[in-house]
Amino acid sequence: MDTRFNLFENEIGVKFGKRFAGTALMLHGSTLPRATQELVSLRASQINGCGHCIDMHVKEAEAAGESAARLHLVAAWRESTVFTEAEQAALALAEEGTRLADAHPGVSDETWARVREHYDDDQTAALVCLVALINAANRMAVITHQPGGSYEAGMFEAATS
Repeated sequence: MDTRFNLFENEIGVKFGKRFAGTALMLHGSTLPRATQELVSLRASQINGCGHCIDMHVKEAEAAGESAARLHLVAAWRESTVFTEAEQAALALAEEGTRLADAHPGVSDETWARVREHYDDDQTAALVCLVALINAANRMAVITHQPGGSYEAGMFEAATS
């Protein structure tokens, strides 16, 4: 796959990217557990078919100590025993929030209630913003054909400093 367009070689793309990255870093610093953030980002990226973001979030999760077993089971989290109830609620929100066009009601009341059972207001806000942010990142990467495979853990934070 050939990259169609490099947003980071365009003035508008660079300006947007800096703000986008700042938002991501703010969420990384929230009280929402980092493992949950990576799992949610990975699941949304899997659904959206974004190789670039799958590559990034798998490698960042591994670097943060996430187990290979859990990463391999994200796509089948409902049929797995390795995720906490809180993580399952976050993964359900990620799926329903990503598949808005596929699900008439959007995020179900049941999923929302499970999220609120496990996450405080700040964590819930971070989770909702994260689902929106990763979906936007997936769309930009898929539209411009950003391939997966070359990301190295820490590249994102290094590029934003």
